[in-house]
Amino acid sequence: MKIIPANTGLGGTEPAAAGRPAVPPEDQALLDAYSRAVIDVVDRVGPAVVGLSVQVGQANGRPRGGSGSGVVVAPDGLILTNSHVAGAGSRIEVTTADGLNLKARLVGDDPDTDLALLRVDEAVTLTAAPLGDSKKLRRGQLVIAIGNPLGFESTVTTGVVSALGRSLRARTGRLIDDVIQTDAALNPGNSGGPLVSSHGEVVGVNTAVIMGAQGICFAVAANTASFVLGELVRHGRVRRAFIGISAQQLTIPRRLRRAGIDQESALMVAAVEPASPADRTGIKPDDIIVSLDGLTITGADDLIRALTGEKIGSEVALDVLRGAERLRVSLTPLERKRAG
Repeated sequence: MKIIPANTGLGGTEPAAAGRPAVPPEDQALLDAYSRAVIDVVDRVGPAVVGLSVQVGQANGRPRGGSGSGVVVAPDGLILTNSHVAGAGSRIEVTTADGLNLKARLVGDDPDTDLALLRVDEAVTLTAAPLGDSKKLRRGQLVIAIGNPLGFESTVTTGVVSALGRSLRARTGRLIDDVIQTDAALNPGNSGGPLVSSHGEVVGVNTAVIMGAQGICFAVAANTASFVLGELVRHGRVRRAFIGISAQQLTIPRRLRRAGIDQESALMVAAVEPASPADRTGIKPDDIIVSLDGLTITGADDLIRALTGEKIGSEVALDVLRGAERLRVSLTPLERKRAG
């Protein structure tokens, strides 16, 4: 074996690997800053990430179930995860980052957003991670995924936000709006774990990968998760009004903002469900929804929060841009039926 002498460092660069040029000082500083940012986030949020073992019954006399990840969102033991991980679980075991094995029960689940909420049975105080404002995310922003892929505990991967405002079909057949696309590597077992910003805030809950594709992974946005969490804590389920559209966030063109629209973004209709309230009212694809009952709508999470159970059966007013024309239409939301 040939031994390569270490660089003395007098030139201010890192030692070069055999056959590889030394890293320039300015690039090394950037790499160090990137590493420090990731390490800081992992040190802060990692202890709030848990492994889940879920039993959903028996097959041929043997326990049947699966595993996944979750993130503690309240110190008294509230854990956010995916519905497809824990929603059907009859027995749920939680393993914390420091090795505690705890029992948990299902508070409620929402298959329409693939989210579920658990509560630890034991009287413990756990490290919790804060939910951030996913609306502040930008494409290209650094994100970090923490979870237990393929049973490997506390695994960390990094990437960027590849796209925002995606729609993803849930197991119920409903479209989950305002989904984050990332290239942070996810594998089976990552489901339910957090997608974290460089500020140490949970900006998404990892939910799905596209099999056979590289670097196309999805997370339910934190703003959606925050709404669902509140509903599950208060009611044990999410009661939603339904108008029958799928939509995505859109930056309003400057020409329209100069014409009196004073918000930076709104919600563009991508599709309208036949025979839905929106369809009967004449809402069309490419219409841009800017407000509901006077509440400014800047993204899908705003519309989700606005369509609460109280809106079911009550007429609401939508302000819509169609081309350069601003329209006000009235419709009556229905209750969104839960599949199954």
